[in-house]
Amino acid sequence: MSEPTPLFHSGAAQQGVSQQTLSELAAAMSDTPAPIYQRVKQAIVSQIRAGVWKPHQRVPSESELTNELGVSRMTINRALRELTSEGFLIRMQGVGTFVAEAKAYTPMLEVHNIADEIAARGHQHDSKILLCEARLADAAQAQQMDVALGQILFYSQIVHYENHVPVQIEERFVNPEMAPDYLEEVLNKQSPYTYLMTIAPLTAGEHRVEAVSASDEQRELLQLSEHEPCLLIHRRTWSGSRVVTSARLIYAGSRYQLFGRFTSHG
Repeated sequence: MSEPTPLFHSGAAQQGVSQQTLSELAAAMSDTPAPIYQRVKQAIVSQIRAGVWKPHQRVPSESELTNELGVSRMTINRALRELTSEGFLIRMQGVGTFVAEAKAYTPMLEVHNIADEIAARGHQHDSKILLCEARLADAAQAQQMDVALGQILFYSQIVHYENHVPVQIEERFVNPEMAPDYLEEVLNKQSPYTYLMTIAPLTAGEHRVEAVSASDEQRELLQLSEHEPCLLIHRRTWSGSRVVTSARLIYAGSRYQLFGRFTSHG
């Protein structure tokens, strides 16, 4: 699990929308009756869907769009903000605004290795270990892990990256009785999923999902804009009758979606 290189660090990822393409955006502005910010949004989306604005391209600045389209900066700001919330753009504090790839997804009803999910999309996975340590279970953790108050638990915090873009913060508690070498394996760059499935094969799991506001730390780790929401999956897994892990998986809401499919047996 190597430390990732900076986001949009070289090559095509740094190329911005050209002046010619910017001029084409003005031509794409519809004359249909609608609020101006909506017309700006529609024009940008049409360019993205047509492949004129490509994933990872830097979007023109608010001032450039204001000058080219002849609308107010407030109008441009609202259009870009809403397009970010809708997943068409990614706004990175201190870096700029970029065209987003189609949202990745994680299966809602299954447990998979995030590295395998990313590889299956033809992308590169990296991760960075922030914490890997033993902790004493407080009341909430003891309840989640079904252990005694004050029992030693293993804890890890890892940020996962897809093509150098941070997509998930993984915060995981592990029962040492079920996975005694967890800390050592993670520090030796073994993925938590691979080790845990080997030592304590999954027999049951539960998911709980909620939308949450990012903390300052989470916003920095996921490189989020100020008010961008997150998806939080609370996940517990069992091997036999024992709880093996309790994890909080935090995703950038603009870059991820959840997917589930079921078959009726009625």
